[in-house]
Amino acid sequence: MPSTLFSPITLAGVALDNRIVISPMCQYSALDGCATDWHIAHLGMLANSGAGLVIVEATHVERHGRITHGCMGLYSDENEAALKRVIDFCRRAGTAKLGIQLAHAGRKASSQRPWEGGGPLKPHEDPWETIAPSALPFGPGWHTPRAMTADDMTRVREAFVAAAKRAARIGFDVIELHMAHGYLAHSFMSPVSNQRTDEYGGTLENRMRFPREVAEAVRQVVPRTVALGARITGSDWIDGALTPADAVFCAKMLKAAGFDYVDISSGGVSADARNPTAPGYNVPIAEQVRATGIATRTVGLIVSPKQAEAIVADGKADMVAFARAVLDDPHWGWHAARALGADVKRPNQYLRSGPALWPGAALRE
Repeated sequence: MPSTLFSPITLAGVALDNRIVISPMCQYSALDGCATDWHIAHLGMLANSGAGLVIVEATHVERHGRITHGCMGLYSDENEAALKRVIDFCRRAGTAKLGIQLAHAGRKASSQRPWEGGGPLKPHEDPWETIAPSALPFGPGWHTPRAMTADDMTRVREAFVAAAKRAARIGFDVIELHMAHGYLAHSFMSPVSNQRTDEYGGTLENRMRFPREVAEAVRQVVPRTVALGARITGSDWIDGALTPADAVFCAKMLKAAGFDYVDISSGGVSADARNPTAPGYNVPIAEQVRATGIATRTVGLIVSPKQAEAIVADGKADMVAFARAVLDDPHWGWHAARALGADVKRPNQYLRSGPALWPGAALRE
């Protein structure tokens, strides 16, 4: 039986060779938001991983929206030119379609790189003011953000629009909004971080208002030939906070706004939140969201080819995304294809590694 994981899928006008997606993975290696040679090496490798789609790390729409000093941005001409250089190389050398995740870190901004401690920047580390729906810190010892005003919301919304225009000019096949992991959009959605009493707080519909406004504004400027999606949270994993039912509500909102897909992740809204550790723990949530009729991707402790194949073959998600598994094995897609009796595109220089040289070979299951 042909592999479902290695069957094609079309999002808007974008045809993907298979349902394997490389998740955005922050590299903390940019200079004032500008991609560097590290990104050429990193993304060039992933563009030949066998995945149908590679999504560039969270790329922030304003300088003070970055998580760390090393995070990528798309808020200046210099950012745009540096990223175009990387993407042009990936197009020449790679086989995957290319996407970008646009983000604003909100109250989790002004942080150290993970290998520097991962906490809030200290006074001598050039911290900056953070913003959020409410003046509530992410956790003990974190910066207390400033509650956003109407002017802040207008500025950030326009920054997302400007970044989306830049992404379209660069030539990305897919543009994705980051609405999960406790960053700005998610922090508006969750009652853990949004305690506003105006029209942007209170009910779920009100808490979704600002993310919806951003989504609708971005939809207006992204060409229909470019697939537009969002990473959303399936659960906050905190009592009384966001649940899978809220993820369904969010997916319906995005579908009505003209989005082409959603990606189900979860957690990250508070330093106290703890994600489950069971393999594929977001998959049951993705299955509920997929029932709304929007194309659905999921991520989270998906490791083996048989596991990924079962998720898509059983109709629990349309696509699966990988992160650390692909850092560990940059040719995960090649090996998965071999295990599932399929094949993937390879650059000409690597054709000698094709299936004909590996009769009967299989990947760990």
